[in-house]
Amino acid sequence: MATQTPAVRRSRIGSAVASGRGLMRAFFAWGSRRRRQEAILLELLGQLRLMTEEIHRANLIQQYRISLEQMDRAINDPSLADAASTLTGLSEVKRRQMIFANREYGSLLLAHRVGVYTWDELVGHLRVLCRNELFAEYWDRTEEHRRSLPTESTEARIGEVVDVLIEELADDPEEWWIVGPDPGLTGPDGA
Repeated sequence: MATQTPAVRRSRIGSAVASGRGLMRAFFAWGSRRRRQEAILLELLGQLRLMTEEIHRANLIQQYRISLEQMDRAINDPSLADAASTLTGLSEVKRRQMIFANREYGSLLLAHRVGVYTWDELVGHLRVLCRNELFAEYWDRTEEHRRSLPTESTEARIGEVVDVLIEELADDPEEWWIVGPDPGLTGPDGA
């Protein structure tokens, strides 16, 4: 029996060591499993954020499509143009031109909002658009409309840039490519 006791002890010690190793592996596996779960969760949250941004851009595009359809109808049908426009004292042709100028401006805003244009690219396109006399007239006639925009909104801040562009172009139309904010300045949303 004396020979069995050390073997029993060894097996008990061996079992305890094996059991301890198993507990250590489980403990560390739990920690690594936990870290992996946290990494997966962070990745999913990032993907959810991107998907939310994409849905927002898709909604902006859809809303703009609806607006375009309404503007097209108003351009094609004078009675609808009267209903769609708040500008008074305009001929049928002039009203259509104002609706189209609004459409062009809206297109540039949308392109910036959905990420097609950077801030500098938007300002460049606005600089060219502001050279157009009909757009400048549209902008002047709709000044009152922009007063209702929240001052911190993207559209209000872009409107301030257009105001500066039109004012500077009136002073020196020959140097149109240098009017407006300095290149490289960030836009209203830091972009």
